Amino acid sequence: MSRGRVVVVGGGLAGVTAALDLAEAGFAVELLETRSRLGGATYSFQRGDLVVDTGQHVFLRCYTAYTDLLRRIGARDRISMQRRFRVPVLSPNGRASLLHRWNLPAPGHLLPVLLDYRQLTAAQRARVARTSLALRMLDPADPALDEISLGEWLRQHGESPRAVAALWGMLGLAALNADPDDASMLLAAKVFRTGVLDRSDSADIAIPQAPLAQLHGDAAHRALLAAGAGVRVRCRARAIRRAGADFHVFAKEGGNSREFSADSVVLAVPHQAAAGLLADLPVPGTATWAGLSAAPIVNVHLHYDRQVTGLRMAAVLDSPVQWVFDRTAISGATHGQYLALSLSAAQEYVDQRTEDLRALFVPAVQQLFPRAREARLLDFFVTREPRATFRQAPGTAAIRPDARTPVPGLVLAGAWTGTGWPDTTEGAVRSGARAAEVVAADLRERHGVEVTA
Repeated sequence: MSRGRVVVVGGGLAGVTAALDLAEAGFAVELLETRSRLGGATYSFQRGDLVVDTGQHVFLRCYTAYTDLLRRIGARDRISMQRRFRVPVLSPNGRASLLHRWNLPAPGHLLPVLLDYRQLTAAQRARVARTSLALRMLDPADPALDEISLGEWLRQHGESPRAVAALWGMLGLAALNADPDDASMLLAAKVFRTGVLDRSDSADIAIPQAPLAQLHGDAAHRALLAAGAGVRVRCRARAIRRAGADFHVFAKEGGNSREFSADSVVLAVPHQAAAGLLADLPVPGTATWAGLSAAPIVNVHLHYDRQVTGLRMAAVLDSPVQWVFDRTAISGATHGQYLALSLSAAQEYVDQRTEDLRALFVPAVQQLFPRAREARLLDFFVTREPRATFRQAPGTAAIRPDARTPVPGLVLAGAWTGTGWPDTTEGAVRSGARAAEVVAADLRERHGVEVTA
């Protein structure tokens, strides 16, 4: 017997999590997704012999909710997790270093950073130690931290420009998709406390070993159907209205107009789309969501006719390259080596022509990997995500809404909502779980039915 009818709008990680939680709790769930597949912004496409992800995704051991979702949809065995955090750091001047940890209780696990990281001087590493202790004293839920930037806070604590560029900024840029002076200190505190400082193993890196379309989209689709949820792809929600205690979701499915009735609606789409769909409902503050804006990520793809590096992954300093990943095996490439360069906070690159980016990044890769100078470049292309994340700047904590809206039964989900996490896969999954909990609680309040999700 169904405990209630729920329409979930949006098939990204937030919507998938909410729909799966609710279906497993006994709700009658219909998930509507505009695209032809689930997974939201995390998807893949075919280019010649390569299966290409639109962006390189990695995550950390502390992403416990996301890892659990992968287990539930049968995809946990398709990731590779480091035994211990280890990142080679390259520079075109030939000075290579290694960021790694020891198997000691926090913060002793970071001693190798202080002893061995040669991108910084001994004095700079000593200052990093003091700053790390100050970070461990911060409360990631303190709203005052959202009034300043990571860059400002680091300068207040005496960090040098080199330390910001070669350590704090390098890690913060990847996690927050924002330069230190544009990143909320509130979110930075969450990143460095939860992801680096509080536990010795929290920053161990995991990399998908399958294309994202398989890891998220295909696996989630199968899991939802197995749980009894309805999944409708190529189904675009156009409006949400309320009539009495019911909601009506008006959509286009293929070329046909559809109407779905529900007791509850979970709106799990980006904030720009959510504001438009709520135009007919009394939800205050939707106009302020525009202040979340958006930040781009650009990925530069290079397929060589031979191997040019033995590294699976590396961070890069003093170069337009930020991070480089070997995607040869994951993409199914049958020959040569396929590298992907991931560029966060990529405002300066997102609108540049592919030819201009080729002129910049091909020589940059040759500086890092001399063997690339002798290799033939089989393919060069660029993928752009203009709205990869919301702009995680100071002041955004007050704009991010809670899952619960003033309209009973209408619930928000998405990494942009007030999860306390940055805009990450972990934040998206946590928001979906929170949305399912709110749906169940609203049903108890409205109908006196005991439900858990």
